[in-house]
Amino acid sequence: HVQRVESGGGLVQAGGSRRLSCAASGRYAMGWFRQAPGKEREFVAYISWSGGSTYYPDSVKGRFTISRDNAKNTVYLQMNRLKPEDTAVYYCAANKNGRVGVQGYEYEYWGQGTQVTVSS
Repeated sequence: HVQRVESGGGLVQAGGSRRLSCAASGRYAMGWFRQAPGKEREFVAYISWSGGSTYYPDSVKGRFTISRDNAKNTVYLQMNRLKPEDTAVYYCAANKNGRVGVQGYEYEYWGQGTQVTVSS
């Protein structure tokens, strides 16, 4: 019911960095997903309500870091060593159940997305 709003997308050179932000009020675990034209929605990162647990797929592990500041009601996705294949619309989503989830249907509330374009 509460809309999540992402920000921080834009153009970046391959090898560069970018940080995305998402408004995240409420007691929810949070996730980041991405989707490129002609491709399926892809899981990117998960973080528990407390921030004590995180999970990443192999495609971004070691390059991306999810974090949150509950005092600021904000979740972040720090993206380093970006590649052209990272180009996509990035979405944040809220998971009230709180369990680790890598499938979109496990998240109840979604933002509108922010475009990240990585040039070679």
